[in-house]
Amino acid sequence: MPSLSIRTADFTDSVIRRMTRISNKFGAVNLSQGFPDFDPPAAILNRLEQVAHEDFHQYSITWGAQNFREALARKYEHFSGQHIDPNSEIVVTCGSTEAMMAAMMTVTDPGDKVIVFSPFYENYGADTILSGAEPIYVPLVPPDFSFDPEVLEAAFRQKPKALILCNPSNPCGKVFTYDELKTIADLAVKYDSFIITDEVYEHIVYESNKHIYISTLPGMKDRVIQCSSLLKTYSITGWRLGYVIASPEIIDTARKVHDFLTVGAAAPLQEAAVTGLEFGDDYYIGLRNEYTEKRKLFLDGLDSIGIPHTVPQGAYYILLDISEYGYADDLDFCEKLAERVGVGAVPGSSFFKEPENRYIRLHFAKKNKTLIEALNRLENMKKLMTK
Repeated sequence: MPSLSIRTADFTDSVIRRMTRISNKFGAVNLSQGFPDFDPPAAILNRLEQVAHEDFHQYSITWGAQNFREALARKYEHFSGQHIDPNSEIVVTCGSTEAMMAAMMTVTDPGDKVIVFSPFYENYGADTILSGAEPIYVPLVPPDFSFDPEVLEAAFRQKPKALILCNPSNPCGKVFTYDELKTIADLAVKYDSFIITDEVYEHIVYESNKHIYISTLPGMKDRVIQCSSLLKTYSITGWRLGYVIASPEIIDTARKVHDFLTVGAAAPLQEAAVTGLEFGDDYYIGLRNEYTEKRKLFLDGLDSIGIPHTVPQGAYYILLDISEYGYADDLDFCEKLAERVGVGAVPGSSFFKEPENRYIRLHFAKKNKTLIEALNRLENMKKLMTK
């Protein structure tokens, strides 16, 4: 039998998705994989029901249905202030995961280098390797997960083709400030690099923080490739609807990559999701308020138990410090946490390039009663998990 690809030799399965399977095995409250247990907006579901009996069951246009792209362009312009041509600057993908892969394959060649902030969403390193590129990791330093501009410039001196920017960040919940984005943007211009963004949590940002699209900074529109999705904003993670927004020259190539990766996103789901893209500001204010409430409930509960944690500025993830429990292997800790305590978490080492084993990641995109149940179980964590 011939050998398999060398580029995948060091791959494992997704640790995040593995922890969902482990949570299911032990009947744990699954706070590992970031999906909600509450329904999407009723208006979207009602439209989906209608679409099931309409003529949207064949291929849509490969790079996205016309009305979907037009609705997305209007929404993006409303929130960013930046005009987007739906016919030349958008390609609709199968989730932001495909969007990121399409973006990487659009701008990188084998041997190119790509800067990745650490901690990072686990797909970024894999995307870089699958593209034949080499990741350069730049640390975001706890507890505020800031970066050292000199360390970042040292990475840029290696002439990377691109930098991946997750804002708000998964897993640490960091929202990059204008000054931080300006530093990144200036370095990208100085060293002639692209910026590939992951902005799926753009509408889940807590006061006094503000999400800023780096593409809106002076001179950055043609240098930024924005990857995002509808999944977190409308609680439809299973629908796998994402997109890439970039200049026409970039999108022309991204469409070709996308065409051969997946052909196109699901036509019925695009049609139903247009309803969400047309929501007014009240929806997004309500979304922020809902997640602000959940963050307070969950973090206050952890404080009352005495479990140290980070405080996210955006997204819906927190990192717990498990240093006191005496585990050298945070995956072992998470497996035992699911079995003994009944709560699913993700080992922090899957997000860090550095040898980091003191964190586990939980999320709070759950019904309040689910979070309360998780907190009730976590009250026993010290008793059941201390070696």
